Amino acid sequence: MDLGFKGKVALVTGAGSQIGIGRETALLLAKEGCDAVAVTDINLDDVRKTAEAVAKLGARSSGVKADITSGDEVGAMVRKVIDEFGKVDILCNVAGAILHKDNTPLEAQKQEVWERQMRLNLFGTMLVTQAVLPHMKSRQYGALVNVGSGSTHQYTMGVGVYAISKAAVDTFTKQLAMAEAGNGIRVNCVAPGPVPTNFGAILREGMPTPTEEQMKARREAMSRTMPLGRIGTAADVACAVAFLASDLTGYVTGQVFHVSGGSVM
Repeated sequence: MDLGFKGKVALVTGAGSQIGIGRETALLLAKEGCDAVAVTDINLDDVRKTAEAVAKLGARSSGVKADITSGDEVGAMVRKVIDEFGKVDILCNVAGAILHKDNTPLEAQKQEVWERQMRLNLFGTMLVTQAVLPHMKSRQYGALVNVGSGSTHQYTMGVGVYAISKAAVDTFTKQLAMAEAGNGIRVNCVAPGPVPTNFGAILREGMPTPTEEQMKARREAMSRTMPLGRIGTAADVACAVAFLASDLTGYVTGQVFHVSGGSVM
């Protein structure tokens, strides 16, 4: 099935982790026909590895370092991508992180962590979008896919600014979709459930490194809680991102699409 990616240029943030959703998304966009896939992350060595993997699939690529919480770094990164590839048709805002553990009482949480969490997950997404948007508007075309979280509909983890920041991403998605619909720009959001990446490293901080047998037991226990009987993969999420970025969904905008094995309905 043709996804309409031929000749398209994509930019994927948060693509440095070699087991993450950003890398998997970049590789899938290349496999499905994008002419070029630029990737960015805060760690240049890691993002270069992703760019090399993309290039091996036949797409042009470039790995660019940027801290998405810095407007200056974001602006320089986007200018570099456009200078190199001439345009950005598709923006996938994948970068983000969890910065405090579940069930941390509100009175034990720190304001500086709240602020960092909002800067990374919400304002970082907004800054990259803000930098790309004028270029898309000038061409009257663009497909933006933000990565949110199923945690916005799950409340057993306690008061978490991570979930609050991702709920704000949902709202940003819908507001931007309405504001830019007349400019030929679609904006959607993919909300993953649990995926075994290094994304939630803070949740394991201070705990002994589990053995492979312990990890297997934990995955099996979590899988039993999922209606579809397994936890998700980075590829599951990347497929949804690519679908919403494709011309197949050219009449879809302002939607939050949960990829969570039925844990959120």
